Amino acid sequence: MRKLIESTLVSLDGVIESPDRWAPFDQEAGQLAMRELDNYDAFVMGREGYERLQALWAPVTGNPYIEKINAMPKYVASQSLTEVTWNATLLGPDVIGAIEQLKAQPGKDLIKYGTSRLDATLLGAHLIDELRLWIMPVVVGTGQRLFEGIDASSLDLELTDARKLDGGSVILNYLPS
Repeated sequence: MRKLIESTLVSLDGVIESPDRWAPFDQEAGQLAMRELDNYDAFVMGREGYERLQALWAPVTGNPYIEKINAMPKYVASQSLTEVTWNATLLGPDVIGAIEQLKAQPGKDLIKYGTSRLDATLLGAHLIDELRLWIMPVVVGTGQRLFEGIDASSLDLELTDARKLDGGSVILNYLPS
């Protein structure tokens, strides 16, 4: 059974919004992120994440990391979109059932970038198997915060790994229960 891994870039002050503007991705972090992509064969996204990343990355060529993402299948949870592009498929009205079916299929794990409103559904249904938080050594000040708008009061997290990168970032892996 495949796992659903959520990987989120987080500033020291808890901001997750627009990491393309503030996340210091050095060579080590870039190489690690590229290797990590080998563990996944599809993305899970909410509507906002899909629209933002599609606009940023779909037109990009010449960047091996983004080209690999562009080629991967994407599964989008949305109540408002009626069609998608960028190698994407809408999950339909039963997001929980659709994710359960995706996880039951053979293949590599599924990846979800960023914390969003979709997390309330996924965490509530115990469909996220691991939270991977890339804590970046910057203070952003304003923007959407980690778990903002999500009732995480019942979320019990077990730290399973911590890795310090040379550039000062720390990657924390948690198992939610």
